Amino acid sequence: MVGRSDRGGPVSTVVGGTIEQQELELERYAVLTEPVGRDLQALVDLVAQACDVPSAAINIVTRNQQHQIVATAGIEPSVCSRSDSMCAAVMAETGNVVVPDATQDERFRTNPFVTGDIGAVRFYASAPLITPDDVHLGRLCLFDETARTLTPAQEVSLRTVAGQVMDVLELRLRTRELERANHHLALFAGQVSHDLRSPLTAILANAELLETEPVVVTHDDLGAVVRAVSEAGRRMNRMIEEMLDFAVRGGRLSLVETPLEHVFTLALADLEPVVRRGDATITVEALPTVAVDADMLYSVVLNLLTNALKFRRARHRPGHHASPGPCARGPGGRGRVAHRWRRGVVRAARHVAAERFEAVEVVGTSWGNRVDLGSVAF
Repeated sequence: MVGRSDRGGPVSTVVGGTIEQQELELERYAVLTEPVGRDLQALVDLVAQACDVPSAAINIVTRNQQHQIVATAGIEPSVCSRSDSMCAAVMAETGNVVVPDATQDERFRTNPFVTGDIGAVRFYASAPLITPDDVHLGRLCLFDETARTLTPAQEVSLRTVAGQVMDVLELRLRTRELERANHHLALFAGQVSHDLRSPLTAILANAELLETEPVVVTHDDLGAVVRAVSEAGRRMNRMIEEMLDFAVRGGRLSLVETPLEHVFTLALADLEPVVRRGDATITVEALPTVAVDADMLYSVVLNLLTNALKFRRARHRPGHHASPGPCARGPGGRGRVAHRWRRGVVRAARHVAAERFEAVEVVGTSWGNRVDLGSVAF
């Protein structure tokens, strides 16, 4: 009896990808170097049970060898030459291969796994392991020393579990890529932090020297300005450290119960010259104490107030106030600032304005100012 595909007819004989492409994909997916893991072992055990066969394995076929990276209990994963591999003989198949009796199949009757030289396989079935780029890595294989066949439902199970094996390999690949990206991000954040600290250290040192100058010591207004510079510099230094820690922690916030009024007060102190120059009025009502990352929120508030002063109506004296209001719950129960859309912000552009670092033009107004309404999780 000859093998057949899960569609009941002949299948494509074109192997997915060249040998060179396959080698690159095998290296990228690290299937021959990473530990097998319980997830792949569980899938192999599951397909053997679902198809009611004693033996199953994940076989990865390389240029010269077959690597049995995981198999059911009682079978020790092994390596054999590609020429001896039963899966290599059907690597061109893009669907299931089901062979009830390998001794009657032209492709397998002289194979050492069938003749008794290595094994005495009679029943053989397999499904391809294909990457999203259509490169074949190997096959999920079922075998038995007794001739048998699979029911239609079992063939579906074989094909489905083969897809799940690839899902696991894909997830592992994306996890490694994410870990590598986070590592590079931490290195980048460290470099930026170092580059920013050097001039900031000089500013703080000069500010400290200025504080001791007689003309500053005896002049209240000058002393207040120099102290404000020193305090702003120290806050910036803490913010740099917090951003570095934020990158190293993988984007996790450090939440501490913080009075919001205190955060706004610090931001307004740093913006006092800008507020005075713009002849603006900013009032802060009674705000609650909430669990926030204080340094990160300070950066957000500073940016929010700066934009409010920058993108204001021409010929209008700006007035802004901060007060507690409705707050939608974000992922993990965190707060998320609710949007209040201004007149002139067209509905089609709102999803853009809600993104980080994005701004949209206000239409239908004489002043043509912009709004930047990126949600703030805190």
